[in-house]
Amino acid sequence: MTTPTPAQSPAERATDWLRHRLGRVVVLAYAAALLLPGPGLWLRRPHPVPLGPAGDLPLPTAQLLLWLMLFSAGLQVPVRALGSLLRRPATLLAGLALHLTIPLLTVPAIAFALHRTPDTDGGSGLVTAVILIVAMPVAAGATVWTGKGDGDQPAMVGLVLASTLLSPLTIPLVINVLLPLLDARYARTLTHAGHATHGSFALLGVVLPCAAGILCRLALPAPWLSRVLGTVLPTALAGSLLLTYVNASGALGSFLARPRPLLLAAALAVATLVCLASFAIGHLAARLLRLDAPAASSLTLACGMNNSSASAVLLTTVLPDKPHLLLPVLAYGLLQKTAANRVVRRRPARSAGLIPPPCPH
Repeated sequence: MTTPTPAQSPAERATDWLRHRLGRVVVLAYAAALLLPGPGLWLRRPHPVPLGPAGDLPLPTAQLLLWLMLFSAGLQVPVRALGSLLRRPATLLAGLALHLTIPLLTVPAIAFALHRTPDTDGGSGLVTAVILIVAMPVAAGATVWTGKGDGDQPAMVGLVLASTLLSPLTIPLVINVLLPLLDARYARTLTHAGHATHGSFALLGVVLPCAAGILCRLALPAPWLSRVLGTVLPTALAGSLLLTYVNASGALGSFLARPRPLLLAAALAVATLVCLASFAIGHLAARLLRLDAPAASSLTLACGMNNSSASAVLLTTVLPDKPHLLLPVLAYGLLQKTAANRVVRRRPARSAGLIPPPCPH
């Protein structure tokens, strides 16, 4: 006698429907940004909230949406399932080492190629965008692909958590090491970005919401946790799609106002090269370390999947007058999902993942 499966609520059915069609829905969000960028451009601007005698509080829509996504990801982390990492830490340590090494291998090559183009700043704008992509922690959405590919889920969850918790140190470190590749104007901007990420963005904008979600999961009784998840997950999924639309509106809206086909081609080429190189380095490292297939899959995905949503928010914060630099970030966000799908198709999924964060980073 089998136990009947509980009927799904409308929110759960809508969430499942979106998850199974996430790639197509993201493309639709890009199309909406291209055809109707106005609302997205309005949402990109801070909107002050009156606080009476205390003055006004700027409300950064993109940052709030990123917080929601990271809180949702933290809320789904099975912390107690990570004990196995202490017994087999090779994948975790290799992933963290490669997370710091890959920017040092890929960005100088991209910068060298762009400096030989006739661009007035030697491609420093695109290099700046690439640096902010590869400096970000591992995307929480990588756990979804790990589950689909029957990878080492505890190792992937550990890589997401560790890279996120270390991001207040690693993001400024990567930025400062790669500063000499930029011209003086962009170097000054990224120097400011390094201070901002160390003081506020990485700590308050990335670590804090993720940690809040983890603490809520540990503190809430099981029935309450189920109710909270039923509310937060569909809300975060909708928020992630809205953030995709907002970021795309900034990039594609400016592109429509001033079409620059060569810039678009360069952005796509740069994003493709960095994405493919990151996945290839992860795959090669897994073979050299002789990891088993699940661990190799997780390591490859962790190397190639960065939190592109956080990259877009930070890029908008430090370079609000250059929305066209979001083009490589948007391209990387799509390309990393395509590459991840290729990785997991090599191994048929036999089990569901421990956590399925809905955030399409």
